[in-house]
Amino acid sequence: MVDVLDLGLSPYGDVWRLQLELVGKRKKDLINDTLILVEHPHVITLGKHGNNENIKVSKEVLKEKGVDFYVVDRGGDITYHGPGQLVGYLIFKIQGHIGGIRKFIYFIEDSIIELLRRYNISASRNDSEIGVWVGNDKIAALGLALSDSVTYHGFALNVNTDLRYFDLIVPCGLKDRGTVSMKEILNSEIDLEKIRDELAEILISNWEANSLRVS
Repeated sequence: MVDVLDLGLSPYGDVWRLQLELVGKRKKDLINDTLILVEHPHVITLGKHGNNENIKVSKEVLKEKGVDFYVVDRGGDITYHGPGQLVGYLIFKIQGHIGGIRKFIYFIEDSIIELLRRYNISASRNDSEIGVWVGNDKIAALGLALSDSVTYHGFALNVNTDLRYFDLIVPCGLKDRGTVSMKEILNSEIDLEKIRDELAEILISNWEANSLRVS
């Protein structure tokens, strides 16, 4: 069973602290697997092995633009979150622990690809670069962490995202790749709540059928 928490628009720091609290509870089987769905105010996060040189502007400029900044304990390099982007954090207990994390990433990527297919967007994963891609442009970024057998952090899907904010960074440290949103591809504003509900349904359905799931 998967519980879903819809947090609406919530500050990054508050949701990060909530994740850590839920991870502790999931380890002890005090809660079910939990999917957090949220939008964040403008924020840039740098993974634990990320490169500070991938921030193109100073911290002062970020502050002037109303963009928060966090160094966090997920994999991956640097990314941006903001309004119009659907962010999902997965507090899931998985079989196989470290050995299962790659399959867990595939599960998330494939679920997002399935959603995009419903909107006639042809997307794929790239075995050399984690995430979901439309051609040479990333439409969904992934960055995960694992504590014992419990995953946290997750994905960010560009739905109606203002892509100009990605110009502040080298997204995911990839200088030769771009970013794209569903809105840009379809040339119209997307119903974010509908996307949220559809993706939650796909993720839960796929997870219930997944061999990594702990019964």
